[in-house]
Amino acid sequence: MARRTAPVLEPLIDLRGAGTSLTPQRARLLQALESQHSISAAARAVGMSYKGAWDAIAALNRFAGQPLVEAVTGGSGGGGAQLTETGRRVLALHQALSALQKRLLASPVSTAKTGDIDQLLQRLGNLMLKTSARNQFEGRIASITRGAVNSEVILDLEGGDRLTAIITHRSVEDLGLREGASAIALVKSSFVVLAAAGARTSARNALAGTVTRCHKGAVNAEVELALSGGRRLVATVTNESVDGLAIREGEPLLALIKASHVILAVAV
Repeated sequence: MARRTAPVLEPLIDLRGAGTSLTPQRARLLQALESQHSISAAARAVGMSYKGAWDAIAALNRFAGQPLVEAVTGGSGGGGAQLTETGRRVLALHQALSALQKRLLASPVSTAKTGDIDQLLQRLGNLMLKTSARNQFEGRIASITRGAVNSEVILDLEGGDRLTAIITHRSVEDLGLREGASAIALVKSSFVVLAAAGARTSARNALAGTVTRCHKGAVNAEVELALSGGRRLVATVTNESVDGLAIREGEPLLALIKASHVILAVAV
């Protein structure tokens, strides 16, 4: 007799009034799109038709009230598609809910602990934060070192990246920060300095990444990097800097951020 596969429970997120939902299959479509950068390739990866994928993306855009997917022009493949920052946050929300559901449904003999569930709940709250900062990185506090005036807080991001923030002791107390807890690091795009890969610097935060987009404006340019840990980072630099560093898609760069320019936030 063939063994029956145990059912897998996955969360479904419904937004009242939107007339649609973020189903598990649509979440898998977003995840595939994040890695494939192509709607047709992502559709094949999750077993959907091209039209079905387009219809799902249109429904998801209505779900969120803003685009979750944007077209990408140019490149060796002639263009494609990628998740917007909102799309990545919606996908992260679904993944966090999946992790929380697994912990809640785990048997009493599992290794799941109440503290783990509490941390996942806090992470869900953090993912719902809405700010004007272009760069928002959710992570776990690795250490808090108290100095004479300020405290140094190191945040572990997924994929091995780390961010160091220098904030006041009062801020640490008011935010209730502690080692192992979840927090959000906020960095304005104008606070990010770009440098050539391998450059020596005194900046506490030097994140290695690869240029995925460079859009010049009248005076400044917006440069997007894919960090080694998989996160996206946006920097606003002058057009002269773009020309001086010869910034173009596919090139490795360092994103430098002063520790005093990193703002920490938590859900309340």
